[in-house]
Amino acid sequence: MDTARGVACLLVAVICLSCAAAAAARSPAARLHRHLKRFNKPAVKSIESPDGDIIDCVHMSHQPAFDHPYLKNHTIQMRPNYHPEGLYDESKTNVASSSNAERPMVQLWHQNGRCPEGTVPIRRTKKDDLLRASSMRRYGRKRHTTANPMSVNPTMLNEGGHQHAIAYVQGDKYYGAKATINVWEPKIEQPNEFSLSQLWILGGSFGEDLNSIEAGWQVSPDLYGDNNTRLFTYWTSDAYQATGCYNILCSGFVQINSEIAMGASIFPTSSYSGSQYDISILIWKDPKEGNWWMQFGKDYVLGYWPSFLFSYLADSASMIEWGGEVVNSQPDGVHTSTQMGSGHFPEEGFSKASYFKNIQVVDSTNNLKAPKGLGTFTEQSNCYDVQNGNNGDWGTYFYYGGPGRSSNCQ
Repeated sequence: MDTARGVACLLVAVICLSCAAAAAARSPAARLHRHLKRFNKPAVKSIESPDGDIIDCVHMSHQPAFDHPYLKNHTIQMRPNYHPEGLYDESKTNVASSSNAERPMVQLWHQNGRCPEGTVPIRRTKKDDLLRASSMRRYGRKRHTTANPMSVNPTMLNEGGHQHAIAYVQGDKYYGAKATINVWEPKIEQPNEFSLSQLWILGGSFGEDLNSIEAGWQVSPDLYGDNNTRLFTYWTSDAYQATGCYNILCSGFVQINSEIAMGASIFPTSSYSGSQYDISILIWKDPKEGNWWMQFGKDYVLGYWPSFLFSYLADSASMIEWGGEVVNSQPDGVHTSTQMGSGHFPEEGFSKASYFKNIQVVDSTNNLKAPKGLGTFTEQSNCYDVQNGNNGDWGTYFYYGGPGRSSNCQ
C-alpha cells in the first residue's frame, strides 16, 4: 500500500511539474523570449549606434529571409543580372561593392563602425519594441494603408486613419521605379501615428489581393521607440493581411549589402531654410531572374524580394505611387497635427517644402523613363497637399506635405 501511495504521489508530482513547465512555456515572458530569438540572429559583431540602436552584423546565410521554407536551400543572388538602362554614365559592374575611397556616412550607426564583408547589418529588436506593439504577432506589420486615387468616397476620407499626398501613374506595365526623396524629421503628435515618404510598386486590386513593395523614410515612434527618421521597406502579397513586414522583420527580403541597415536612422536630415539632404531609391525587376531589386543611392545595391513572394508582381506592376502618408488618429476628435514631409505646404518651395525629384519608371525594355500621364491625389488638400512640375534639372518632380491640423484643417 505504501509503495502504491508513493508511486501515485510521484506521478502527481511529475504531472504537476509538467503542467508547471507547460504553463511557463506559455507565459508572456517565455513568448517574449521566443519572439526575440526569432528576430535576433547570432551576430559576428555588434555596433552600438549613437541613437541607442544595436546593429548586429549577421552572417549573410543566417538572415531572417532564410526562415522561409522556399528559401531554405536558396542560393543567394549576389548581384542583379541587369540594371535599368539610363541610370548611370559610369560602369555598372561591381555596383554592389564599395570602392576603396572613403565611404560616405549615410546612417547614424556608421559613426561607430561598419559590418565586415559577408555579413548583413540588422537592427536588433529589443524587448521594449515588442511591448509597444499591439500584439507580438503583429509586430513589424501594418494595416492596409495604400492610397487608392481611383475611388475616393468623400464620406470616408479618414477611413483607417491614413491620409496621403501622392503622385501616381497607372494604365501600363511597370517594371520598377526610381526617385530622389528629400529627407526631413516631421513632428509626430501621438506615439501610435507615423509620417513617411516613399514609393509604392503595386499590383492587383485594392482589395484583398493587393501586392505591394514599398521603400522610403519614416518616423514611427510606435515601431522604433523614438522620433528619428529611418530608412524602411515594406512588402505584402495579400493587402497587409498575413504576409509581409517592415524591413527584415520576417522572411522575404534577401539582403546582400553589408553597409546599410534597414530601419536604421538616416543622417543627416534637412532643415527649414537650411541645408537639404536627399536619398535616392530605385526598385526594379531583374528581367532574367524575375526578382525585385532595391538600390539605395548610387553605391548600395541592398538586395531583392524573390519573385515567388508575389502573385501579380511576379509579372509586373500596374501602378506606381510616390509621396507622403500619415496616420491621423484624430486625437480628441480633431485632425492630428502630425506633419507630412517638412510640415509645410508645397507652395513654399525649395528648402521649406519637401519634394520628390527625378521620378522615373522602368519600362518593358528595362529602360528608365519619365512617367507619362502623372496624376496627383490627396484626401484633404487643406491638411496635406501636392503640386507637380517638370524642369531640366529635376526632371519630373513634385512638392508635397503639410502641417496637419490648422484653422483650415480641423
